[in-house]
Amino acid sequence: MLLRKEARKEKGNKNGIGHKHLTAVGVGLSCLVVVLAALLLTQRHEASSQLLTPPPAGLSATTAETPRSYSPILTWNTDDEAVMYEIEFFTERPAHLSPAKNSEAAVFRTRSVYQNAYNAPLREFAADQLGSKIEPLYWRVRAIDFNGTPYTPYSDLVPLYTSPGIPPMTAPVLTASYGGRRGETLLYPVYTWIGQANAASYEVAIYEVNPEEDPAAEPIETLRSDMAEIYDPQAHYGPTPFYWRVRAFDGEGQPLGEWSQVRSFRTDPADGWQVAVLGDSISHGGGHFSYSPAVFSFSWLHYLDFPAINLSQSGDTSGMTAERFDRDVLPFHPAYLIIMTGSNSLRAGEDTDAVIADLESMRQRCLENGIRPIFATLPAINPDNIDHVFQEPTADDWQERFDAVNAYIRTHAYIDMATAIPTQDGLLPTQYALDGLHPDANGKALMGAYVNSVWPEVKAAADQELEEYESTLQDGAENGAGVLY
Repeated sequence: MLLRKEARKEKGNKNGIGHKHLTAVGVGLSCLVVVLAALLLTQRHEASSQLLTPPPAGLSATTAETPRSYSPILTWNTDDEAVMYEIEFFTERPAHLSPAKNSEAAVFRTRSVYQNAYNAPLREFAADQLGSKIEPLYWRVRAIDFNGTPYTPYSDLVPLYTSPGIPPMTAPVLTASYGGRRGETLLYPVYTWIGQANAASYEVAIYEVNPEEDPAAEPIETLRSDMAEIYDPQAHYGPTPFYWRVRAFDGEGQPLGEWSQVRSFRTDPADGWQVAVLGDSISHGGGHFSYSPAVFSFSWLHYLDFPAINLSQSGDTSGMTAERFDRDVLPFHPAYLIIMTGSNSLRAGEDTDAVIADLESMRQRCLENGIRPIFATLPAINPDNIDHVFQEPTADDWQERFDAVNAYIRTHAYIDMATAIPTQDGLLPTQYALDGLHPDANGKALMGAYVNSVWPEVKAAADQELEEYESTLQDGAENGAGVLY
């Protein structure tokens, strides 16, 4: 089972109300092929007039002298607590406008906005007004939680001037960027971009050479997505950078515009990574339903005081992590390997002995290859929130299962990650993990800070464990007998 929600799909239903277009949003969990009907069927809530959370800020500003194109990308400051945003457009400034309610004067409104950027389809609802230097359009935005309830007021109304002389958006704009800071080198990348307004699907191409420099370059992998995000199922590493780009397609499968600009990432074992992290999506990154591992505030590795390469993969059970150990860990041969996996297995009811056997096999493979294994205990979960967000059941005795595996982990060099985030009645609080499984940015920050606080003694314990293993092997060799450590 996947630990990350990997599909959010706009269904494309537009219900005309006068000149208004209200876009319905569908949300799915790709591993279960489940559409979360809550966002489609839940009554549209109005925001309380007493909302204390500030509205979105930093909205794109335009003037008659600094207009945007007829197909503009509008942006605002990101909000880590937002699951989605709702945006309204107007052809004139309304005389009366409530920050807590949708406006009847809006000519277009949508909630199909999962990032702090939106390519507005102005030609659909304001074609006659485009290019005017006297009568601009207007827009505003507010943040929405998972239940479809606004938790901020609308922003102030912002004028939007446009000009035919500015080139429109003709290609996706890439947003994922890897390798710049700590925690930003992933063996399994996630590709994200700002999508085009009328796109029905996207193609992501990955290359070993820059296709902008070599037009004859052929991709080594091609991925398709019907949203502006996709998880790469293949590991990518090597001595030279990899390159990726995206293009959009219309509903008939024809290219819509051009290829995006190219971005590159580097994942090279020769860079001498001393620390690596191996696990599932809790370590891969992401959370709060809408944020992928490409948003590094949702990665606990981002908060470490030392560099670490992320070898985790969303969706792993402990068996899957163990199965890819040789393929994904040994090429990097880190001095220290932090291993945290098993939450998926245990919450699904897998036997604790099987999970412990998987962990033990990885520990042995580390020691056999001169790598210092460091286990991380499994943080608590919240089954009600998991069911609410993912519609997945959790084994009734999950706490006993987690306790049994964590007890084994604590017999070796370990980081007690289960204590990094305060629990409430033994459960992972919603304030630290909306979906009950993946800590949000505040929870990931606590996890990173905890690792920093115990890292010197944990390293020393891992050093001692490898020394004892090697000493035992030496003693066994001198006595002419093999020893199982």
